[in-house]
Amino acid sequence: MTADRVTIREVAAAAGVSRQTVSNALIHPERLRAPTLERVHAVIDELGYRPSNAAQSLRSQRTGAVGFELISHGAKARNEVIYPFTVALGEMAIGHSCHIVTFSSLGAGSLVDGYADMVRSQLVDAFILADTHPGDPRPDYLDSVRVPYAAFGRLWGRPDITSWADVDGAAGLAGVTAHLLTAGYESIGFLGWPDGSAVGDDRRRGWVETLAAAGRTPGAHASCEQDLSQATTAAYGLLDQVGRGGAIACASDLLAIGVERAVRERGWRPGPDIGIAGFDDSGMAHMLGLTTVAQPLSEIADFLLGLVHTRLEGGPAPEQGTLFRPALLARSSTTRRT
Repeated sequence: MTADRVTIREVAAAAGVSRQTVSNALIHPERLRAPTLERVHAVIDELGYRPSNAAQSLRSQRTGAVGFELISHGAKARNEVIYPFTVALGEMAIGHSCHIVTFSSLGAGSLVDGYADMVRSQLVDAFILADTHPGDPRPDYLDSVRVPYAAFGRLWGRPDITSWADVDGAAGLAGVTAHLLTAGYESIGFLGWPDGSAVGDDRRRGWVETLAAAGRTPGAHASCEQDLSQATTAAYGLLDQVGRGGAIACASDLLAIGVERAVRERGWRPGPDIGIAGFDDSGMAHMLGLTTVAQPLSEIADFLLGLVHTRLEGGPAPEQGTLFRPALLARSSTTRRT
């Protein structure tokens, strides 16, 4: 019997219970005794029954949707990650029996206007936040209207907010720096973002601490905005300090691409003459053979969707946020052999 032909009446008949008991097994399992609950679920599995999403939404007064803003604070700096993360959310939503509704606050008067529109329209049950930053007003607004949320990124300066998951940027740069040391590069510099970037400062810390642990004094470093031309210009000075035989670890792939451009303009070869490593595993990094760091976006998306559904069911916030360790992808830009 195919799943789309199985009805709740047939499940009830096969299990020897009422339709209300089947409904309780799906929505309020705490109302049933363990043997009854197990018998009903065994029949559900055997017949392949799938409850109607529309019917469940009517009973629970939920939409089965989670909102995700496509354009928010800092999106320009993180668009290499936001697109694949959006895809990961869509893929992981299937396993959480929900779907993702995207929206934009472009042109809105404040960062919360788009969220307020979604809340008033009752289009979603909860939100996933991204591009978090110090002073972010969105958590306080969502708390005030009692709409659950979970954030991709730490809520910087808000230790009281624990519903978040983030990539351990310091661990990512620590892995990159250790890799460059093992490869035999002599002087290892760093190109990051200006001081005050919470994400950038965290990644720079991984470079500093790893060199210090290896008995090296962190030396040549520079910063610029997330801009290819600025990164190329900043790289010129760094190359003079690091020299041939050194390496440059970068806070992002785009910055690493700027370094790669400056290296080739000088007539040097990425890898044999100077090591280059980025962060985020962008498509361009792959094309150019740049060593980089890949974020576990599917794992993070799955985890965050689990958090918001726990909150929707009345569960507590986690005791603390969760950091996911990224993976080093070594490519030709850190291969010293000719």
